[in-house]
Amino acid sequence: LSSRNPDIDQLGQNKSRLILLNKADLADERQNEAWKEYFQSKGFHVVKVDSRNGSGMKTIQNVIQEACKEKIERDRRRGIKNRPIRAMVAGIPNVGKSTFINCIAGKSRAMVGDRPGVTKGKQWVKITPYLEIMDTPGLLWPKLDNELYAHHLAFIGSINDDILDTEALARELLEELMRICPNSLNQRYSGIDTCDDPLDSVCKARGFVLSGGGYDTVRAARTVLDEFRSGKIARVTLELPETDETQHEETR
Repeated sequence: LSSRNPDIDQLGQNKSRLILLNKADLADERQNEAWKEYFQSKGFHVVKVDSRNGSGMKTIQNVIQEACKEKIERDRRRGIKNRPIRAMVAGIPNVGKSTFINCIAGKSRAMVGDRPGVTKGKQWVKITPYLEIMDTPGLLWPKLDNELYAHHLAFIGSINDDILDTEALARELLEELMRICPNSLNQRYSGIDTCDDPLDSVCKARGFVLSGGGYDTVRAARTVLDEFRSGKIARVTLELPETDETQHEETR
């Protein structure tokens, strides 16, 4: 829910909606299923995808046809046949919108990167004679005043690291991971649960020591964020659907 723009609900009224749970390979598979069921219960079409390796892509065009079935039937009754479905891909920065478009198009049509802000403008991409998709720049909701949601977006790299205190962010992430997946975290950075400063433990595990003998916590913080975002620590889901309403009330 941290990554959703509430304004889309208003802007997308009376439009067919498909939620893509992208980067599904980085999340806990049980929670992927739970979120899929959650959004389906709200009336959305939902597909789990991994745009980097193409997982889930084969079902998307069929789901799009199903989502737009009423519009297609309405066009047919009016004598309009084979009109292309035009869809906009909307989302926050760094969630893989351009990677998804390149994957479903079968070739590189959109610029991609592992940081927010790579896509600068809108562009239409023809997928098939019957499907056109618009790539759009990632936009964060300007009213992001929920501290928990802001932390989650920073953890996954949707807020530019250059404007953040990466050491503080990495410490907060490690505390969160100690709650979610302590065993995997200890396997990655042995003894992390025994240090007052978890970044010191990462430095010990990786040998990040400065020439004067102190710990290179800046390097450790960058390592933790990179390894979390690439799924090397564990498959992690930061939010659970059964607690989303509770989280919202506690952090509003």
